[in-house]
Amino acid sequence: MTTVSIPDVMRILPELILAGFAILVMLFEPFVPAGRKRVLGWIALLGVLVAGMAFTWAPPNAGMAFSGSIAADGFSYFFIFLFLTIAALALLGSINYLERDNIHHAEYYALILFSTVGMCFMAASAELIMIFLGLEISSLSTYVLAGFRRHDPRSNESAMKYFLLGSFATAFFLYGIAFVYGLTGTTNLVDLAADLAQPGKWSTLTRAALILMFVGLAFKVSTVPFQIWTPDVYQGAPAPVTAFLSTGPKAAAFAVLVRIFLGLAGPSGPAAFWVIWISAALTMTVGNFAALLQKNVKRMLAYSAIAHAGYVLVGLAAAMASGSTEGASAVLFYLAAYAFMNVGAFLLIAHLAGPGEGRTEISDFTGLGRAAPGAAACLTVFMLSLSGIPSTAGFFAKFYVFRASVHAGLIGLTIIAVLNSVVSVYYYLNLVVTMYMREGEPQAARTPMPLPLYSAIAASLFAIFYLGLYPNHFLLLSTLSSKPLP
Repeated sequence: MTTVSIPDVMRILPELILAGFAILVMLFEPFVPAGRKRVLGWIALLGVLVAGMAFTWAPPNAGMAFSGSIAADGFSYFFIFLFLTIAALALLGSINYLERDNIHHAEYYALILFSTVGMCFMAASAELIMIFLGLEISSLSTYVLAGFRRHDPRSNESAMKYFLLGSFATAFFLYGIAFVYGLTGTTNLVDLAADLAQPGKWSTLTRAALILMFVGLAFKVSTVPFQIWTPDVYQGAPAPVTAFLSTGPKAAAFAVLVRIFLGLAGPSGPAAFWVIWISAALTMTVGNFAALLQKNVKRMLAYSAIAHAGYVLVGLAAAMASGSTEGASAVLFYLAAYAFMNVGAFLLIAHLAGPGEGRTEISDFTGLGRAAPGAAACLTVFMLSLSGIPSTAGFFAKFYVFRASVHAGLIGLTIIAVLNSVVSVYYYLNLVVTMYMREGEPQAARTPMPLPLYSAIAASLFAIFYLGLYPNHFLLLSTLSSKPLP
């Protein structure tokens, strides 16, 4: 008979705290007056902070919990901290946005917290069934968040597309798990790694199961050819939701990819490696060249997100090819840097787009550098970092991924990545040129930035410059956390 011990509970304490505060927010809503709903956002933010503090209460020794289903290790701790940071920034950027657009409801904050719970379980699980449960908790929450502007047809379309295609992709992942269990009799990643390391254990069906799981996760990270939902969903969803959606669930899916492909796929031969290699090359190229054609800034950043998923896959391919921790640590560093860049950019665009997000065309930002120099300067920093300009987090994120790829002998893939990075500079700087070098009156909102949003933007900018000027400290952390399995 399996018993639950106190150390087991302590190792999932952040998730329990987040879930408790999510329920608390919903219970409090009937007692909060209509004009003071922002207090619910501060309660949700308090829950994120308390969950972060919970790490100081966790057992000092990492290990497995709940009969090997949960891995309390540096890898899971790294991602849980990242998810909590993303959730905190998204909450700060949402409080005034929801008031402005008259969609202030407690379930928004509860869904952010529940989605974060699911992402935490995805990163910490060493059991495929637990990963699936975490994926579903996160996905169901984000499906609703994508359509949170209920009276906006674009938001409704966004939620419907995300739900239908997401459900389809989840079926692939679950089918892959069923294949694995039918072939090996277990779904525990540690047991699977030991079993599949034996000679003759890999078969065509086993590789097919791995591909099926990759397809399910590839949808979440927006890799080609499973990226078709991304532009429409990112454009139609509320911009703070897009900020959250484009970073948190994507990082969680990459955490699962690292656990599966580095923990299991090593002995599988070249098949899994070439799937990642080809997917990386196609994803970078399609994302960047599609972004060149966009006139809407949210769609441009959506295709940019696709391209960045390709860069992360380059790091994963390098880790698989070399067997060292360099590629895995580069992936972790990249995901953290990208989170601050993208969350900050989307939160600022949510503010500048005005009520109902009616001003998201690139032409709406014409002359913003003169009319609102502070906001334009912040948005410029985010664009420069996303393009990989030195002294920003984006530069070292790409540098470490490209270096790992070269050290792994993936010269061809590195050349493709560098050329794609050069292409991306054009569409990022196009927005900067529009703000500073084109004549006209900006249509983007020029209202003062509220304090919660100001705090989120300031935190994102600080992280971008800190990771860009002093990357070694964080790279050491990502290296220590890069071993995905105990």
